[in-house]
Amino acid sequence: MKNAKYIGAILGMIALACLNIPVFAQHDFGLGIIVGEPTGLSGKLWLGKTTAIDGAVAWSFEGEDAFHLHMDYLLHSFDLIRVDKGKLPLYYGIGGRIKFDEEDNARVGLRIPVGLEYIFTGERVDIFLEIVPLLDLIPDTDFSLNGGIGVRYFF
Repeated sequence: MKNAKYIGAILGMIALACLNIPVFAQHDFGLGIIVGEPTGLSGKLWLGKTTAIDGAVAWSFEGEDAFHLHMDYLLHSFDLIRVDKGKLPLYYGIGGRIKFDEEDNARVGLRIPVGLEYIFTGERVDIFLEIVPLLDLIPDTDFSLNGGIGVRYFF
């Protein structure tokens, strides 16, 4: 694979992010699906009461079909929208993505996710809706949008 250095960089970022993370949430890790651009498996790790790391291993259908990996650092605002049951935080953050097309060409970009997440009472299941401005930096500069809806179960 001619883009092995990109995969190494992404795996290195994931390893650094997961080292010595203090976890405060009762159900700290969730796994589920995201449908949209991209579509695939979604994961989220709560780092504290308002911060988390999320990511996806997915397939992108934008332009040519491509394998898509992303990871974001998220901040959550729980006080903006009040609901009778559960929680409905607005979240926003910054992250990165790498996308490999069928010929192993890589696109590396900066993500700025903004979304809403409904956390059901009991905190075992969430659903989310997000829109993500995306600025590709490698191999050239290009702006686009990603977005999707998803659901996760927390262990």
